[in-house]
Amino acid sequence: MKDNKIEILLVEDNPDDAELVMMALEQNKNIAECKIHFAKDGIEALQYLFGLEDKDSNLINRPHMIILDLYMPRLDGLEFLKKIRGHPEAKNIPIVVLTGSEKRTDWVDSHSLGIDCYIHKSVDFNQFVKATGWALSGAIMEKTFYGHQY
Repeated sequence: MKDNKIEILLVEDNPDDAELVMMALEQNKNIAECKIHFAKDGIEALQYLFGLEDKDSNLINRPHMIILDLYMPRLDGLEFLKKIRGHPEAKNIPIVVLTGSEKRTDWVDSHSLGIDCYIHKSVDFNQFVKATGWALSGAIMEKTFYGHQY
């Protein structure tokens, strides 16, 4: 039997923010049941996706969506985005940036690298739940259109 859960890679170094994401996903369980894979930074996320840090490797895991913090140790979110968007198998994975940054350049740089949604961490929780629901709806479409690739 095929698993109908939406697979999400959550790349977040702050456990409190990761818990906030989990709570928002739980609030949206009427949209989709989720299976969450965690990475504490961009290096761990690349290892999950490719098995190595080398972005030229074949993709071994393809989540339906990536939720990405920008400021993390070792490899930050923008560098991670550059690597993912440059890979032929990973470039179309929907990516939601979840950040505490108020820098306009982070918003511009993230969008120029092809993100699908930019959510500021200080947003009201109910707004965050709505934004997460919107992102999940996009992940469902991703699963529908690209489901044969898993």
